[in-house]
Amino acid sequence: MIHDRCLFFVRLAWLPLAGAAGWLLAMVPVPAVADSSPQIDADFPGGNIVVQRIEDTEVYLHQDLRDTTGFWFYWYFRVREAAGQTLNFHFTQGNVLGVRGPAVSTDGGKTWSWLGAAAMDGASFAYTFPADAEEVRFCLAMPYVERDLKTFLARYADHPYLRIGALTQSRKGRDVEQLHVGRLDGTPDHRVLVACRHHACESMASWSLEGMLEVVLSDTPDGEWFRQHVEFLVFPFMDKDGVEDGDQGKNRAPYDHNRDYLGESIYPEVAALRRYVPEWSRGKLRLALDMHCPYIRGGGDRRGSNERVFFVGGPSEEGWEALTAFSQILEEVRTGPLPYERRHNLPYGESWNTLKEPRSFGRWAAELPGIQFATTIEIPYANAGGEPVTPESVRALGRDLARAIRQYLMQPSTPQAPSQRDS
Repeated sequence: MIHDRCLFFVRLAWLPLAGAAGWLLAMVPVPAVADSSPQIDADFPGGNIVVQRIEDTEVYLHQDLRDTTGFWFYWYFRVREAAGQTLNFHFTQGNVLGVRGPAVSTDGGKTWSWLGAAAMDGASFAYTFPADAEEVRFCLAMPYVERDLKTFLARYADHPYLRIGALTQSRKGRDVEQLHVGRLDGTPDHRVLVACRHHACESMASWSLEGMLEVVLSDTPDGEWFRQHVEFLVFPFMDKDGVEDGDQGKNRAPYDHNRDYLGESIYPEVAALRRYVPEWSRGKLRLALDMHCPYIRGGGDRRGSNERVFFVGGPSEEGWEALTAFSQILEEVRTGPLPYERRHNLPYGESWNTLKEPRSFGRWAAELPGIQFATTIEIPYANAGGEPVTPESVRALGRDLARAIRQYLMQPSTPQAPSQRDS
């Protein structure tokens, strides 16, 4: 790191002596040469890192857990003053690297790519900085913060079928975005509720949400149908402070946003949503979708695999049947690169899907009047059935989801049964 200091060196200086000029050895201060240690920080939206020490080319660091209960894996930092160097980054609190290594950005977080597994060695990775690199950012996955949402929405400035507002303000005074998309005159045939980022770190879900909104706002037969028949209510950042501050979000003490739907809510976003949605739905709410990401790796080909796209079922058998029917439609309409098969859906009672109390968004939404099913989609961070998860590929998944929603709602008769969610 660069230190602000001066050193004193002995050198010849021209000084007057007793009325006569002469050369003397004098102690004259000169600036010290800055050392070449890299500067590492997380002082930007979404940033998260704790740097323990730097030893030559070896950097030891770990994720900041802040108010997280137990272990979790989110981190995001930038490096400056490292042009032309090769550095080795060692995570000291668990292996927090996904199957494709860290995500890397050389343009200030505007675009991202996977570094690749070849650069990893357990909980460490190596990176050679370009000779002209002013800064390089590294993240567990491709981050998505308010800046990214604003960039996306700017493409639809003044769009007549998009209304942007605020649900409430967060604990720290940030606006919590609320979007109405589709038919906005108050007389749609159906309403659809979509929530994202109940767990702040689950950023890949946000890129998929963009794809879904693209379809609804597009000048296509799908977009036209939605704008005639369906109003979407979308909450892009349910944990707005966590997203911007770079929190884990998952397992926040005393409990996280997706465990705040029972009793009196402690988070302003959740409390405001619970007040607003029942009045807005007016008995026309058909689907409620909560968008999440699972753990960072593992699971193979089993149900609920962390490297597969899947939905999560609830205790209701009728709800599971409704979710299965929707899942079959998604299989049939899918055109994007990320594979999806309903056999990977996770039934209630298996693995971690055992929540008994209805504390989650999905369990709460499943009880709203008129709803046909409420569920959550789990979108992998890096690898989905062998295919890379990127902003482009998960946007395509979002477009597939939108088409599946249309086909589901167009059916002459759909079962009215809750599919309760436990993520």
